[in-house]
Amino acid sequence: MGLFLCLLLFFLASSASACDRCLHHSKTAYISNDSTLSSGACGYGSLALGFLDGHLAAGVPSLYKEGVRCGACYQMRCKDKKLCSTSGTKLILTDLNLHTNRTDLVLSKKAFSALAQKGQHYNIFKRTTLDVEYKRIPCEYKKQNLSVRIEESSQKPHHMAVKFLYQGGQTDILLVHLRPVDWGSTFFMSRRHGTAVWEIDTAPEAAVVFQLRVISGFDGMWVTAERVVPADWKPGMIYDLGVQMDAIAKGQESCRKCDEGHW
Repeated sequence: MGLFLCLLLFFLASSASACDRCLHHSKTAYISNDSTLSSGACGYGSLALGFLDGHLAAGVPSLYKEGVRCGACYQMRCKDKKLCSTSGTKLILTDLNLHTNRTDLVLSKKAFSALAQKGQHYNIFKRTTLDVEYKRIPCEYKKQNLSVRIEESSQKPHHMAVKFLYQGGQTDILLVHLRPVDWGSTFFMSRRHGTAVWEIDTAPEAAVVFQLRVISGFDGMWVTAERVVPADWKPGMIYDLGVQMDAIAKGQESCRKCDEGHW
């Protein structure tokens, strides 16, 4: 529980200065090989190429937050009105950007192209960087529930490593518990440092229910899966948890001040 309190205080401190929904101003660039971002620090691998139609991004440490923000969604548009559209595009964070502090988010080639107006897609790649504005937005998965993927590194009967997929809302997962269906003990998973992977070396040999401690802005909640992961789980398999998270950071004074008006 001490770990949770430390993480909570960290998030409250970082949220106090600026709301997630506030508009941020920076520059952006792109990586020509999209597989670099899909195989990035979050560890999603080839699965990431299907997220938001391949509109992927690597974020600086202040956005990446040691992997807690893996899977977070952002809206971005560039400020050159002759070159770029006013709506911009949506992005999903799949990697850590340590190469430069001049660009908060480095984009996949597909995402970078999506910033352009119709007919300007060729010209936008003539630019090394673009001045942009961006903000975090809720992730929306209308046809997919929150799911868990069993990693290939998992080894029965004990070690289990998982990644959560299709995490909706504007949410961060801080704690993961496993509760066996037929008995009452609770098992605690830990996040593999700097990634989206959660793991445990004493996994119960039983069907389990996942329980997640989730924070959105200042609001924390427990989310309990409606579907179990079976005792005969297999590495590489994806299990639908039967729930979706749709919480949005709200109620903060900083949000009310900076989130007025429309994109």
